[in-house]
Amino acid sequence: MSSTENRSRRNVALALMAHPDDAEITCAGTLMRLAEMGWQTHIATMTAGDCGSLTGDAAEVARMRIAEGTAAAQLGGATFHCLNEHDGRVVYDRNALQKTIDLFRAIAPTLVITMPMSDYHADHEITGQLGRAASFVFAAPNASALPLVPGSTVPHLYYCDGHGGTDRLGHKVEPTTRVEITDQLDRKTEMLACHASQREWLRVHNGIDEYLSTMRYYNQTRGSECGVEAAEVFIQHTGHAYPANDLLAELFPLSASCPDEMKDTPSATGS
Repeated sequence: MSSTENRSRRNVALALMAHPDDAEITCAGTLMRLAEMGWQTHIATMTAGDCGSLTGDAAEVARMRIAEGTAAAQLGGATFHCLNEHDGRVVYDRNALQKTIDLFRAIAPTLVITMPMSDYHADHEITGQLGRAASFVFAAPNASALPLVPGSTVPHLYYCDGHGGTDRLGHKVEPTTRVEITDQLDRKTEMLACHASQREWLRVHNGIDEYLSTMRYYNQTRGSECGVEAAEVFIQHTGHAYPANDLLAELFPLSASCPDEMKDTPSATGS
């Protein structure tokens, strides 16, 4: 059996994020839809978010945020992993890349969602670079000492939306792919609520209050752009060796209520 045929029979999704709560903001609705279809889903973070608190030392904050991330992932039907890099100091180096490759090797994802290459937080951008690199090389026999899962191959790869739908310079992100999450929005809100430690931190450090309603408004805004109540959006990586078909759009075509101009786009039709 070819690796392509194996991949088509293995439905494993991995969201590689920078911090606990990033998945709940950007892609948890899509992960839930995949889980509802029988996919095995994973949420992994490069860091434990140990700088994301006003009180407590790094080890204490890390334990708290890993517990929050684990609870949120379980609520969404996913398995949580943390690679324990330092919050605010994620770098692209051999050690971080090998950790990421080993994670991919163990999970052998067939669909990967990672962070945008241009975003307000450098940790997000470096995570996206690590996710792209690991997705390309993890199936090479000599890339990891871990055993190679049969059917491991280059997965479908997507980058999630930038914070507030913009890149690091404030330019609007134009997605290639939109996934309706209207029916998942309430449970996505419950998942984000598991990260109780973050509301006060974000209010003081980033000037953001109403942690949950801000996420909902963001998803509803993206949904309004394509005629649905709520949506998550992505940019697909279709470079050399990566699958070119838009798998998410094929699995979750937008509803008939979508405006005609959206129906004509590949992300709406799944073409």
